[in-house]
Amino acid sequence: MPSIFSYQSAEVDWCEGNFERSAVIAEYYNTVKPWRCSLLSLALWAPPAAKAGSPLSGGTLQLPLFLAGIFSMYFHMTLSYVGQLLDELSILWTLAVAYSFWYPQAYFPRCIKTRKHFYWLTAITTVISTLMSFVKPTLNAYALNCIAFHLLYLTRRELKKCNDKRVHRMAAVMVMWWVLAITSWISDRWLCWLWQAINFPYFHSFWHVLIALSLLYCCPLVIYFDVSYEMPSFKPKLEYWPSDSWPVVVPYVTLEEPHKQC
Repeated sequence: MPSIFSYQSAEVDWCEGNFERSAVIAEYYNTVKPWRCSLLSLALWAPPAAKAGSPLSGGTLQLPLFLAGIFSMYFHMTLSYVGQLLDELSILWTLAVAYSFWYPQAYFPRCIKTRKHFYWLTAITTVISTLMSFVKPTLNAYALNCIAFHLLYLTRRELKKCNDKRVHRMAAVMVMWWVLAITSWISDRWLCWLWQAINFPYFHSFWHVLIALSLLYCCPLVIYFDVSYEMPSFKPKLEYWPSDSWPVVVPYVTLEEPHKQC
């Protein structure tokens, strides 16, 4: 019986050929892309987050995302059972952190009265989900992707209450990148025979890039709505770094301080 740390002991193997470009890296491009995207997210969020004074500048989400990139790299490098679980569970735990801090209190279940109670609910749910992940690991990725539909539902509800065209445009760009990302993921999973036939089995590596781009737009949106709920005296505004005129930009949130009245 192979060790859970052994190469290719995972229940999942993506479309890219194994050990084609390296004797120690099973899926070369799938290994390189998570690492680059993890560093890209940290590098690009740092300046705008610091400028906006948002929770991101305190490392609320950068560290979980960075670890998710590291674990994804380890999984694709080894295709080990442990790597698979670390890859999937790191995403689950990152989502748990995001929900804990930024889930709008207006959507709390009726039995939850405070943010502290919601922390406990999120923690219990995360522990149960973590344990269930060991039951059928092949289903974990599908379950994690389904969480995106809840996030899209929440975004739609918030957009109905928002008249800012810039917010709507940013949400549309976020959804565009997500649709391209999930299409790449599904294509790699279900149409592998086709991509291998034409010698282009790299759609899972595209998924890593596209989902990182989607997150770059998702997080400022979440911060924008969070400020609207938690800091109503401030007026959040979406901006772009380094400039609106650049073809490739990073969105962030600025806060307009309320004017003091004498």
